[in-house]
Amino acid sequence: MLALLSRLNAISKWPLFLVTIISSIGFAMLYSAADGSFSPWAYKQIIRFIVGFLIMLAIACTDIRTWMSVAYPFYALSLFLLIGVELMGFVGMGAQRWIDLYFIQLQPSELMKIALIMALARYFHLSSLKDTYKIKNLFIPIILILFPTILVMRQPDLGTAMILMMSGAIIFFTAGIRIWKFLVVGGGVLAAIPVFWSMLHEYQRKRVLIFLDPESDPMKSGYHVTQSKIALGSGGWFGQGFMQGSQSHLSFLPEKQTDFIFTMFSEEFGFIGGLVLVSLFVMLLAYGFRVAIDSRMHFARLIAIGINSTFFLYAFINMSMVMGMLPVVGVPLPLVSYGGTALLTLLMGQGLLLSASLYNESRTGRI
Repeated sequence: MLALLSRLNAISKWPLFLVTIISSIGFAMLYSAADGSFSPWAYKQIIRFIVGFLIMLAIACTDIRTWMSVAYPFYALSLFLLIGVELMGFVGMGAQRWIDLYFIQLQPSELMKIALIMALARYFHLSSLKDTYKIKNLFIPIILILFPTILVMRQPDLGTAMILMMSGAIIFFTAGIRIWKFLVVGGGVLAAIPVFWSMLHEYQRKRVLIFLDPESDPMKSGYHVTQSKIALGSGGWFGQGFMQGSQSHLSFLPEKQTDFIFTMFSEEFGFIGGLVLVSLFVMLLAYGFRVAIDSRMHFARLIAIGINSTFFLYAFINMSMVMGMLPVVGVPLPLVSYGGTALLTLLMGQGLLLSASLYNESRTGRI
C-alpha cells in the first residue's frame, strides 16, 4: 500500500491538470450543445471521465515492463474484437463499428489504436537496429498494421484507418527504419489507392470529392463543412458567448457534440478561445515528447512517441476537418468530443505515458 501511495504521489500533476481542464471544456460544450442540460451527453461523459481517470491512474502505477509483457495479448484481444464487429457488430449511422455489451457500446477500433502502438513498440524493442535494416524483418510489423486497418476500413471507418496507418508509420520511423524503405512503402500505398478507393462506401467517396470542392453541393454532401465554416467565421475574435452560438443553437451545425464540437467552441469563444484550447493541447503534447526524450528504455520511448503522435493526429485531423482542410472522416476532438470508448482509450494512453515517466524517474533514483 505504501509503495502504491508513493507511486501515486510521484505522478506528475501537470499532465493530470491539463487532461482535467481539457475534458472539463468538453463537459461545458456538451452542456451547451444540449441547450443548458446535462442530459443526454454531459452527464454520461463526466461519469465516463471519472472511470477513465481512475483507469489512467491504475495504468500509471503499473510498471511499464508489465505493459510490455501484455502488449501482444492485448493486440490479439483487440483484433479478436475487431473480427467480432464483422460478425455481431452494432450498426449505427451507416457504420458497423460497435459491439453492444449492454452496459457500454464498445468500439474495438479505438482500443486497437493503443494495442497497435504497444505491439509495434514491443516488436522493435526486442529487435536490434541491425535487424530493422533487413526488409524481411519488417513483414511482421507491416502485417500488424495492415490487418486491423483493412478490418477498420470494412466497417467503414476511414478516420481510424488513417490514424492506424500514420501512427504505425511514425513508430517505424522512430524505430530507425531507413528513409528509402518509407519511399518504397509510400510508392506501394500510392499504387494501392485505386484498391482503397474501391473499398470506400459511396458517402465516403462523396466526402473526399466534397473536400476538393465543398461549395459544389452546399445543401447536401457539402452541408457539414459549409455550416462549419460559417460558424467558425461568425465567432470572430472573442466569440458570441457561452450557449449563444447562432449556427449551433439554431441547429444549423450537425454533429455538434462529436465531430464538430471544436466549431461550436470557436463560435462561442472565438479565435482567442480556440487558440487557448490549442495551446492546452500543445502543452500536453510537449509533456509527452519530454517523456519520450527522457526514456532510456526503447519500449517506453516508442510508447511515448506513439501515444503522443496518435493524440496529435486526433486533434490535427479533427480541426483540419472542421475547417475544410481535410475530408470529413469522423475523427473526434481528443478529450472534448462526446464518446465513451474514444475517451477511455485516450485516458489509457495518457496512463501509459505516465507509467513511462515513472519508470524514467525510478531509473534515475528520483523515486
